[in-house]
Amino acid sequence: MTGQAADSRRALLLDCLNAALAAVDGRRRVRAALANDPVSGPVSLLAVGKAAASMALGARDALRARLSRALVVAPDGGIPHALSALPGFDCREAGHPAPDERSLAAGDAALAFAAATPAGSRVLLCVSGGASALLEVPAAGVTLAHLRELHTLSETSGMDIEELNARRGRLSRIKAGRLPRLFAGCAVEGLMISDVPRDDPALVGSGLLAGVKVTLVGSLDDALDAVLRAARQAGITAVRREPRLAGEAAVAARHVCHELALGPVGLQAWGGETVVRLPATPGRGGRCQHLALEAAKYIAGHAEYLVLAAGTDGRDGSSEDAGAIVDGGTIPRASLAGFNVDVSLAAADSGVVLEATGDLVCTGDTGTNVGDIVLALRLAPASGQPM
Repeated sequence: MTGQAADSRRALLLDCLNAALAAVDGRRRVRAALANDPVSGPVSLLAVGKAAASMALGARDALRARLSRALVVAPDGGIPHALSALPGFDCREAGHPAPDERSLAAGDAALAFAAATPAGSRVLLCVSGGASALLEVPAAGVTLAHLRELHTLSETSGMDIEELNARRGRLSRIKAGRLPRLFAGCAVEGLMISDVPRDDPALVGSGLLAGVKVTLVGSLDDALDAVLRAARQAGITAVRREPRLAGEAAVAARHVCHELALGPVGLQAWGGETVVRLPATPGRGGRCQHLALEAAKYIAGHAEYLVLAAGTDGRDGSSEDAGAIVDGGTIPRASLAGFNVDVSLAAADSGVVLEATGDLVCTGDTGTNVGDIVLALRLAPASGQPM
């Protein structure tokens, strides 16, 4: 998962990340939430988001034949054959992070799915982060071009997720609490994996679940609790830091490294979601890799410091990598490879640098999405280990 894997401290950070991902796995958490479900009749399922497929599989595990029909919308590569092969399941891939024509087609499919749901039916709406781009029915006068313009504005202006989702809701016929109303006369309930502050159903998926009973099945709190347990089980002092990371990734990196330098020996953990103002033609990487490479500048030459930044969905920005682990030797390794780190950061091209330094973290598809995790470790390397 990372090129500097010989360092046992990196293995510790990866163990903590894996513990976090396991704690919020969509399939496991939905299966547990529905394990003692008393309803005996047929159930219809609409699942959308980065964790849609895993949540749908969890519902299938728990409900078996009672889950009679489903519409599942996920990003490219997010639909396993085990799901698409199930009878009665309409599985689709659509645009993310920017909506595309498939997102509008998925919206039309949702309208048809709701219209075909008999009154009196039980309906489960499974929603996770990423749903906003994947599923859309534009309001009157709104076009796909308008939706994509909003996405571009969010990337270039540093708009936070709350403001972005509020704007999306105003452009939609199904967001901001409108989706559940399509299932007239049905018993509708929501299952949610949250990637937003306060785990607010009005924000996840731009409010696809607003207005119905919602069960939170996975959150950033769950993931960070698992990080602390894993570190402490390994004999490492671990603390969680508040508030959530937000705003510019570069500013967040400076804050994390400041706390790392002043804090105790051991692990400090943050969660949240930062932003990067992208140039016209951004390079490879995302906000986690950007944060990590910025952090590497502050910890350069400090053998006892490491920083991990990773997206819990397994994809960071335009790359297939979840994030990176940097240490005191990252910047020297980048220089030896011929990179000017500041130039790469300005070009939003951190991934290329971190690949060259051996610092990328690749998890593959995780089946969840609760935001980003940043771990800062202050621990001297074992004898004979690289910096």
